[in-house]
Amino acid sequence: MSTNSLFDIHKLLPHLATFRLVAERGSFQSAANELNLPRSSVSKKIRQLEEIVEQRLLQRTTRKLTLTEAGEALLNTTQELPSLLDKMETFLLDQQTIPSGKVKISCSTLLGQHYLLPQMKYLVACFPQIQFQLSFDDNCVDLIEGKIDIAIRIGELPDSPMLARKIGEKRWCFVASDDYLKVNGYPTHPNQLVFHQCLVFANQTSTQNHWQFVDEDKNIESVSVEGAIQSDDARALVELLKQGVGIARLDPNVIASELESGELTTILDSYTVDFTAPIQLLCLGKATHSKASRAVWDELARVLPPRLKIKK
Repeated sequence: MSTNSLFDIHKLLPHLATFRLVAERGSFQSAANELNLPRSSVSKKIRQLEEIVEQRLLQRTTRKLTLTEAGEALLNTTQELPSLLDKMETFLLDQQTIPSGKVKISCSTLLGQHYLLPQMKYLVACFPQIQFQLSFDDNCVDLIEGKIDIAIRIGELPDSPMLARKIGEKRWCFVASDDYLKVNGYPTHPNQLVFHQCLVFANQTSTQNHWQFVDEDKNIESVSVEGAIQSDDARALVELLKQGVGIARLDPNVIASELESGELTTILDSYTVDFTAPIQLLCLGKATHSKASRAVWDELARVLPPRLKIKK
């Protein structure tokens, strides 16, 4: 075999299966019948293989077909070929049917803690071939820059090629600790918030310091609040609330345990918040959606809405 032919594996492989079948059947005609090919086509493939390896592989006589020494060596060398091809076929079929690979999911810290993390044990069991990467960030990282497959975001989606599916609706309540309220008083009207220390969520895209209310007569109250502390981490606001630092606007579902334990208490309960925002599942689009991310997207779209349902 010449040096160049050592690198012509792509030319060699298509002929090896035919060679093995001819050698095992001991006849061009038997191999041709099994391959559903003319005998001449099978014979041509063997000649081409012999040209590639530069060795005679079969000794042809009118009565029988026998392997040469080189043919015997090649047959033995390729003994594992059928098993290898079967494994390759199984692997490729699995890739088509079993979601696998990496899927990066991005959402805010509190959404992640209270809604996504409780589903992860189920998702890992559901998709054992997928490696999940979780990114909890309250600054809404760009999907392309962050190499994010799936994002859970709050708010309306601007004109964008991204796919979006609404999976819930965000509402707010106003909370503080009893310690803070005992020292600073209980506000009974939204306008009184301007005299209180308000903890404001602020990130790279917005500062949420305009709080709206609706009274029983459907009158809208809008209050611009200020405070000594702003944070882009909702967990920090919760901790500050528990320390008695001020009043904040938060999702009642994500502080349910603090409300139940009495660590935090709601205020201005006679008013409802005149503001809701959709919670949406986002991805860049079908063209960039891998089989794995599509599978996870569909499952999240199924399991998250019941958890995000607003409790009346």
